Amino acid sequence: MIHLRVRRLFCQNVECGRKIFSEQILGLTLRHARHSVPARQGLAAIALTAGGRPGAGLCGVVALPGGRMTLLRLIRDVPHPQPATPQVLGVDDFALRRGHVYATILIDLDTHRPVDVLPDREADTLAEWLRAHPGVRIVCRDRAGAYAEGARTGAPQAIQVADRFHRWRNLAEAIEATVIRHRAALPEPPPITDAADPLTAPGSVTASAEAEQDTVCVVPALQHPETRIVVRTRERYAAVQQLVGQGRSISAISRTLRLDRHTVRRFARATDLDELLAKTTNRITLLDPYQPYLNQRFNDGHTDAAALYREIRAQGYRGSPQTVRRYLQPFRPTGTELPVAPAAPKIREVVRWILTKPDNLDPDQRQRLDRILARSPHLAAATRHVAAFAEMMTKLTGHRLPEWIAAVTADDLPALHSFVIGIQRDLAAVTNGLTLP
Repeated sequence: MIHLRVRRLFCQNVECGRKIFSEQILGLTLRHARHSVPARQGLAAIALTAGGRPGAGLCGVVALPGGRMTLLRLIRDVPHPQPATPQVLGVDDFALRRGHVYATILIDLDTHRPVDVLPDREADTLAEWLRAHPGVRIVCRDRAGAYAEGARTGAPQAIQVADRFHRWRNLAEAIEATVIRHRAALPEPPPITDAADPLTAPGSVTASAEAEQDTVCVVPALQHPETRIVVRTRERYAAVQQLVGQGRSISAISRTLRLDRHTVRRFARATDLDELLAKTTNRITLLDPYQPYLNQRFNDGHTDAAALYREIRAQGYRGSPQTVRRYLQPFRPTGTELPVAPAAPKIREVVRWILTKPDNLDPDQRQRLDRILARSPHLAAATRHVAAFAEMMTKLTGHRLPEWIAAVTADDLPALHSFVIGIQRDLAAVTNGLTLP
């Protein structure tokens, strides 16, 4: 208990809005405060450590009364620190409302702490911030043209670096598009029997002609279940293609259909609907490794979903029984035999195998990938290019980038060609990203 005597002053000026003044004790009291300065500091420390409701419970234990709203108010009252201008500045977009409202976040890459959030992704906004905060030596960004222009205008002395994270992610997207394009090579071919058609026997003219054209992938039409995402993808593809046929631009289609420009561009550039659905419906699920076992048991007459769930649960399945029930439900009315051989690997599985260092793959994954690459020269070439790019990125040998670009351009890999075109538009920054530490 603190007994405090202070002076109370009265103003004699009738024009004054305040009539009574109380003397404040530095370091102890604040005007209109319900806590002393030391108690307020203690409550603020509890609030910043534990938050609102947990902190309120802790206040009762340490005999420092404070409710959750008081603690939250103290958190909001803590002044924001004013960081110094970073020498190495990271620039990236930031979703305030994903798919609708985007801003720009600035990161001090020396301390890995946020510096500021700009209200949009425009070049002028970034340039204005850089002019107001001189001293940035390096700007690390993605390949967005607005960020490149803003950095060039606001900090012409700074070195621009296209960061390795975004380059690797862009390469992964190109590899995924390549795998989708050559997805016919993913399933294991059926075994050749002695009763094969003589016209396709190994010594026939037809077989020889097909062997000479082994690089052509004929992708069969796939049967996709009529799920909501399949129906939506089909409707969007038809709508986008119709507007593209009318000569509308990507931006105009985006405004008309109220879709993101990247989504519209992807639907407009797709060669066919099956290319989009192959990526949409090829999701990796927890049930995938157990599907051959479920199919075999279902074919043997064991159709009780709950019992099958318990069996695969004992084998390590971590999903829900509803997933097993939904998987088996479409097959009950038909009574057809389900395939029991291992299914073809998912598209994203193959992409992950290609992007993973070979030494980090288990033997089974390595063997399956090797068989796929043996069936598809295009995927084999793409895998070689990924390995070469990864070596440049990890060993910081960006001087080899022109040589890598020439090697990619020489192969028939349209998705990687698009990746290379994007690199060439920002060659200096990408080279810095593959060279500087």
